[in-house]
Amino acid sequence: MTEMKSKKKKAVRQVGEGRVYIHTSFNNTVVTLTDNNGNVLSWSSAGAVGFSGPKKSTPYAASVVIKNLAGKAAPYGVKMVKVYVQGVGGGREAAIRALNANGFLVQSIKDLTPIPHNGCRRPRPRRV
Repeated sequence: MTEMKSKKKKAVRQVGEGRVYIHTSFNNTVVTLTDNNGNVLSWSSAGAVGFSGPKKSTPYAASVVIKNLAGKAAPYGVKMVKVYVQGVGGGREAAIRALNANGFLVQSIKDLTPIPHNGCRRPRPRRV
């Protein structure tokens, strides 16, 4: 007879404060929760939650993503977060509001969206 070995549960470290990176595009919303060193604690996206097609970039999808992230991050005990937002999608403000609604205390919000200084090179004029 073979005996089943019981696995030891890994002790989850307690992290008081962390960072939330929200990447919103026209197609999806991806949210990542890290500690202050940048180690990823949990992440979630609209596609992973179950949305597909154009529904992935809606504000409702962003709030569901944050709710899913809060559930995954519960064992770590994260309370205070600094928010870094990148992108131009529809879920930007909804995701930040959902963070407050799901028990996170938002310390600061920073926008990391890249802004072109002069943009790409223009296409050459068309010769007809």
